Amino acid sequence: MPRLLGVDLPNDKPTIISLQYLYGVGKHVAQELCHKAGVDPQKAARELADDELGRLSVLLERDYTVEGPLRRQVGQSIARLKEIKCYRGLRHRMGLPVRGQRTRTNARTRKGPKKTVAGKKGVKDMK
Repeated sequence: MPRLLGVDLPNDKPTIISLQYLYGVGKHVAQELCHKAGVDPQKAARELADDELGRLSVLLERDYTVEGPLRRQVGQSIARLKEIKCYRGLRHRMGLPVRGQRTRTNARTRKGPKKTVAGKKGVKDMK
């Protein structure tokens, strides 16, 4: 199982798909990496030679922000928003959608499971 920047890449998948297991590497960047490093994108990840893995890791470290540094950068950006108490920072802090989505219905991913609140008693129940 090839290892790149501390992440195990899946053996049986093509290189272009395996590279997408790295945080910050999508389809386009994976395609670019294969082209720049001279690696066949359809070759299975287990068939990658050590020199090819080396070329890929050098390219990733030199030209792209991925994995740990990217996670840190995103975390710092969110922390800055929280610190200056802007609207987006407050939404992050409260665990609500940040980019203007509705919350009356939906938004369950951000809000978590439903918390049922007891309703008012009707007129018939008062008697």
